[in-house]
Amino acid sequence: MQASRRRRTAMSNTLYCEPLQKAEAYCLPQFQTLDSHLSYISGSHGGNHSLQTYRDRYCMLDSSSATGNYAIYHSPSTTSFSSNGSTTCNQESQPYLSDVRHSPETNYGSPISGSCITDDVADFMHKLKELETVMLGPELESYDNSLPSNIASPEIDSWRQIMLAIPRRDLKQVLIACAKAVSDAELLTAQVLISELRQMVSVSGEPIQRLGAYILEGLVARLAASGSSICKSLRCKEPASFELLSYMHVLYEICPYLKFGYMSANGAIAEAMKDENRVHIIDFQIAQGSQWVPMIQAFAARPGGPPHIRITGIDDSTSAYARGGGLDIVGKRLSKLAKTFKVPFEFHPAAMSGCDVQLENLGIQPGEALAVNFAFTLHHMPDESVSTVNHRDRLLRMVKNLSPKVVTLVEQESNTNTAAFFPRFLETLDYYSSMFESIDMTLPRGHKERINVEQHCLARDVVNIIACEGIERVERHELLGKWKSRFRMAGFSPYPLSSLVNATIKTLLESYSDKYRLEERDGALYLGWMNRDLVASCAWK
Repeated sequence: MQASRRRRTAMSNTLYCEPLQKAEAYCLPQFQTLDSHLSYISGSHGGNHSLQTYRDRYCMLDSSSATGNYAIYHSPSTTSFSSNGSTTCNQESQPYLSDVRHSPETNYGSPISGSCITDDVADFMHKLKELETVMLGPELESYDNSLPSNIASPEIDSWRQIMLAIPRRDLKQVLIACAKAVSDAELLTAQVLISELRQMVSVSGEPIQRLGAYILEGLVARLAASGSSICKSLRCKEPASFELLSYMHVLYEICPYLKFGYMSANGAIAEAMKDENRVHIIDFQIAQGSQWVPMIQAFAARPGGPPHIRITGIDDSTSAYARGGGLDIVGKRLSKLAKTFKVPFEFHPAAMSGCDVQLENLGIQPGEALAVNFAFTLHHMPDESVSTVNHRDRLLRMVKNLSPKVVTLVEQESNTNTAAFFPRFLETLDYYSSMFESIDMTLPRGHKERINVEQHCLARDVVNIIACEGIERVERHELLGKWKSRFRMAGFSPYPLSSLVNATIKTLLESYSDKYRLEERDGALYLGWMNRDLVASCAWK
């Protein structure tokens, strides 16, 4: 028994001060975060607690190897640095982990006591010892009988459930428990669970393990910084532009989500413009221009000849980086294609964020039939919960005043815009679990392209949703019901989708897994994986 106590004491002394190890490549390539260590100084009183020096087991987020980055804290003014003496991600200031809960920019709940769990030092240390006994000791079955009745509490019951999930390797439940601890500012519990989660996640494992790696990165980033410092800590090295473009292309091919969105939007536009001689399409996120390649080809084959087409392309910085240059690259590519198919064509670039677009940037000309395309872009526009300007509704009102023949909307069917942190976490876990499972059906788990696609094309969104708040959180999805309300308030009415579009997409899905499902309801098309809707598409006029 004494040997067991000695073993537990030794393990408790090293619970947070674990050595720097060669980290598995579950760390997100774009991001680097600091996993601060919180410890209570025995014998201190009230709020006297500090952050001890330790080595962070998080790596510089690279899919191939880890670096030896760690942080040292001596006082609130101490800055973070890497083991080689250089900073990888610029941060003007890195706050104390213990100060996170007091920051007005961080929504972790009400202030908590200096010990994070209770004001009574002896009671706190006893609870911690019991927590370690459950997690580390072999006598799990004796745990219930070992707790003195005077410390029975919902908090202990919660710990018991958490620690029972760890031996079962129930990764999903441990992730949820960790997020709940972060939400409730139970920093000690969160740190214990983060330590366990590091042993459970893997970018080459099962779908939940892969997603868990990026979710864990988001949770640590949320703990390590507050407000604008969060996103500064997430600014790290991008892959080369041609590599990022290739990863986007792989995602486009292995999953039908983007193809579904583009095909459904194009179908509605083609139907609305079937009798028009001059067509102007405004694309609020032109990206690589891939959506308009089949559209130009379809117009070329139209009976009676193709119309004159003009496309206004609005840019975004990620797409500009991926293609390695400005919108002129997109314009030249589409112009060359149109010339090949003998389609009269013009391209009008608008190199700016969608939030900055004003009427004069759109190049509206009389005599043109107007189509506006919002494919996977409106959720990036801040709404009334972020800015009094409310660009999300402002853009819809501006577009309605242009009297377009059709406006297309394609968005992820997820609710992460105004939800508080914990329900937003649950929604993100559920949504991306389905997406990662669907990718698992296409590419082997150890496939290098699959790892790169998930890390560079999906993980950034996951981390942004979990780690960031306010204007720094740019991934703000809404369910289609909410989008419908916004469109109706702006004066739009539904535009019926063509049955031909539905049939075409069904044919597309035949080349993918039979677990994908297509459903038409309430004037919209939904693409889902098993029982979860993932993407919704509709049209308005």
